[in-house]
Amino acid sequence: MVLRLAKIEEVAIIWEILQDAIAQRKKDGSDQWQNGYPNEQTVEDDIQNENGYVMIHDNEIVAYAAIVFGIEQSYMEIKGKWLSNNDCVVVHRVATLESMKGKGIATQLFLLIEEFCIQKNIYSIKVDTNFDNQPMLRILEKLNYSFCGDIFFSGASRLAFEKVLK
Repeated sequence: MVLRLAKIEEVAIIWEILQDAIAQRKKDGSDQWQNGYPNEQTVEDDIQNENGYVMIHDNEIVAYAAIVFGIEQSYMEIKGKWLSNNDCVVVHRVATLESMKGKGIATQLFLLIEEFCIQKNIYSIKVDTNFDNQPMLRILEKLNYSFCGDIFFSGASRLAFEKVLK
């Protein structure tokens, strides 16, 4: 499995993966991602800003995530406390190919992101999710991310997590 920057010509494939995730959140009864965010323009912006990454397996895109280096405005205020105030990476918009669900792809994606961060000498990863996103909550627990509090992102309160890698 390989993690690499997404290419603009891959927007349609990435958008399909995200649409499946949006549909799954709706099927699960969640309001997360049900208000027009994320959308195709979000993916294009991610790629143009060099924040859009894909995970490749057998020459196929199997997962997508926005990996943001630097300051995330919505993370500046937290009801709680981050583990660190060091340089960090923020992960958003994690989605896996529908046919790969249940195969540990999102977990592998996070492990690749951790390796990528260490290579870049960044030792903190922050992520948020909806209170009812059980698949993501299980991944974060399995990979030893610590619950730090609540942040406000994309129009709603989100659970905020951090993992210090070193």
